[in-house]
Amino acid sequence: MRYAQIVLTLLEPTSPTEAALAAADDITREQLHHLDLLDDGTATTLYEMSGNVDRVREITAADDALIDYQISAGTDRITVYAHFEPSEELTELLEFVRTSELILDMPIEYTDDGRVRALVIGQADTFQAALANVPGPIDVELARIGEYEPESERLYAQLTERQQETLLAALEVGYYRTPREATQRDVADYLDRSDGTVGEHLRKIEATVLTAIAPQ
Repeated sequence: MRYAQIVLTLLEPTSPTEAALAAADDITREQLHHLDLLDDGTATTLYEMSGNVDRVREITAADDALIDYQISAGTDRITVYAHFEPSEELTELLEFVRTSELILDMPIEYTDDGRVRALVIGQADTFQAALANVPGPIDVELARIGEYEPESERLYAQLTERQQETLLAALEVGYYRTPREATQRDVADYLDRSDGTVGEHLRKIEATVLTAIAPQ
């Protein structure tokens, strides 16, 4: 079975909430853990974001397109469940996924420029034809294609874009070699980021991986 990692650009915001969250400089949208079109034409989603939870509450409360929502704030993450009236553009995309015999793997990740990076899975004989028929209002950039390996792809996809960049940089400079050939400072210099930021990303990467492989 084949997979493609694609970067999607929706030409219009999917909702007033989506537009306001994207514009807020004190909120970072991290991942979408769920996105589904219901039989009545409404949609549900589960956002993961970080930043100012009070601002998130203010934005969601102001959106009349939200039928229902719940907000949960943890130590460094904010989770928002929303039941909403989707835009025509988003409806087209979700209908396309539903009828194309492709599977949209979760979570879907937000990129630094506000687009979304998604993993799409399907049979080889229907894959290219389906991607060629993505609805017109949506721009698709093909990032990579290959054979689907569920566990490794899903675990890597759980990391944010910055965490993925940090992991690849740490591997490149030898931070995870035995014996260790680089320090956290070396990783930070490689990425031209602060030592504290890289340290936080490395801790979250390790927590994600260890949580995934530890017996439950």
